[in-house]
Amino acid sequence: MDKLINDFSFGLFIWQVLIFVGLIFLLKKFAWKPILDAVNDREEGIKNALLSAANAREEMQNLQADNQRILQEARLERDSMLKDAREMKEKMVADAKNEAQVQGLKMIEQAKAAIEGEKNAALAELKSQVSSLSISIAEKLLKDELSNKEAQVKLVEKMLGDAKLN
Repeated sequence: MDKLINDFSFGLFIWQVLIFVGLIFLLKKFAWKPILDAVNDREEGIKNALLSAANAREEMQNLQADNQRILQEARLERDSMLKDAREMKEKMVADAKNEAQVQGLKMIEQAKAAIEGEKNAALAELKSQVSSLSISIAEKLLKDELSNKEAQVKLVEKMLGDAKLN
């Protein structure tokens, strides 16, 4: 270090400072600006890439939220449709049961009416046959009884005996 201080030349020092300043000036004019511009462009590109990535992440989250919302709406709509279908099925079954019950009651009433009509017709027929048979029997009895004079007299006396006079 002493040797450097002893060999120090003021002129050489000035020339070195001038060359160094000139070199800095040339570097500043021709190299620093393009280098700084490239660094700034690179920094701007990185910032844009980070912003794009953040935007893409946010958009992805929004899409996932929308997908979840759409899935939830679809599930709700499916559940609603299934509920409506069940209600419609139950209503159709109930309507069919009611219709069958009404038809059954109607058929029962028709059958009762038909049975009642048949019963009345059978009773009328039976009455007709009984009265016809009774008349026939009475006619035969009276013929037998009235054909004999002695039987006629006995019948009249018996009837008179049964009848009480007041």
